[in-house]
Amino acid sequence: MKSLLLTLALAAGCLLTPALVAANDVSAALPPANFEQRLGDVEAYINNAPRASDGVAQSRVAGPGPGHNAWMMTSAALVLFMTLPGLALFYGGLVRRKNVLSILAQCLGLAGVVTILWWACGYSLAFGRGNAVLGGLDHVLLAGVGITPNPDYSQWVSHNLFAIYQLMFAIITPALTIGAIAERMKFKAVMLFSVLWLFVVYFPVAHMVWGAGGWMNGLFNPDSAIKAIDFAGGIVVHMTSGWSALALCVVLGRRRGHGKEPMPPHSMVFCMVGTGMLWAGWYGFNAGSAVAADGVAVNAFVTTTLAAGAGCFMWPALEYLVRGKPSVLGFCSGAVAGLATITPASGFVTAGSAVLIGLVAGAATFFACNTLKAKFGYDDSLDTFGVHAVGGTIGTILAGVFATTAANPNLGVGPIADLVGRSLWLEQLKAGGLVLGWSVLATLVLAKLTGWVVGGLRVDPEIECAGLDVAEHGEEGYILD
Repeated sequence: MKSLLLTLALAAGCLLTPALVAANDVSAALPPANFEQRLGDVEAYINNAPRASDGVAQSRVAGPGPGHNAWMMTSAALVLFMTLPGLALFYGGLVRRKNVLSILAQCLGLAGVVTILWWACGYSLAFGRGNAVLGGLDHVLLAGVGITPNPDYSQWVSHNLFAIYQLMFAIITPALTIGAIAERMKFKAVMLFSVLWLFVVYFPVAHMVWGAGGWMNGLFNPDSAIKAIDFAGGIVVHMTSGWSALALCVVLGRRRGHGKEPMPPHSMVFCMVGTGMLWAGWYGFNAGSAVAADGVAVNAFVTTTLAAGAGCFMWPALEYLVRGKPSVLGFCSGAVAGLATITPASGFVTAGSAVLIGLVAGAATFFACNTLKAKFGYDDSLDTFGVHAVGGTIGTILAGVFATTAANPNLGVGPIADLVGRSLWLEQLKAGGLVLGWSVLATLVLAKLTGWVVGGLRVDPEIECAGLDVAEHGEEGYILD
């Protein structure tokens, strides 16, 4: 019997091999090319430039570039690493012990739900060609999204890899929001609200800022109404999630006992480990947004490091001056603040500007999380608004102030060439203000709708006092004798 199966397998292999070779030998379908054409193709690959300005293949090499693809696969994994386990551990360590699994479940739940939505229609709505506000339906179920690069977004990175890379951004953005409503919102309410929010806020904003033909895509759309820049998500990720988080936590109300009883983090060890994972993953987030392994990616890698370090210094330094002790939470919060604030500017500014942005980030978010929150009394549980909304908004404006062609030559040839170093910051204000207003308004409406559908946003008072882990998930994070 084994001999028969082996014979059949060999026969099938012999029959299929010619077809497979023909299918994979893409060069066979291309006309011969001379030495100069092939050399031009290699130079284009190294410089991350268009492979043929006249639409004719420069050589017998077709498809994506292996080096650029390798970096983008690594970057996609790094961005997922930010959520799982980075953000999960960062947030999980900051909540009380009885609610640690609820945070992990929300992060994992969003990773699953957003992936299915992205495949079904999310990618198409965010990055497909449509109108100025929303993409079309050409890529529903990832139709037409294969290994061949999509020149709207990259000359050398496979289209399907670009789609998966952007999926990781779509996963972490609503996951950031849950930090503001931790320890009191129903799991089913979190999931439903996040799904609705993606369609109403994230997909349109991602398309307007990054999509081909987007209304605020100042870098690559000459017809954009607002010529804004956002290298890696200051507007699309941090502003949308951070300002929505503020609106949602106000609607939800404060945790029971907030301001009357201590609610310290149950594990600063988890928080610190999660911070390190976020920092490492952020290189995929920022440097990966170059969509190539090129000089712009290197610059983003450098500025990300410097801003994170500056923020990590500034926050605990202020703590030391004000309270006499620098806390581990201060180091963690400052690092994440620096990372969030440099995100929109990371591929557009030089090293000196990055250090300044990091220092401003540490100081501004320290003020927001300690003074503003106490003054107005909102319960932003894990400081999503204080770090991501404040940091993302400041970074968006400063990107317009400090952007330079010395960091990114694309700034000098696109629709915003005449704005760089002059009035670009005004375009950033316009885009940021629009997204801020829409995120807050949409959140207020969607929260009301979600509460009506699931019978209220909050868990019952008894469950909140006992903890969400057992009631919502039937498990405990720790079994203690």
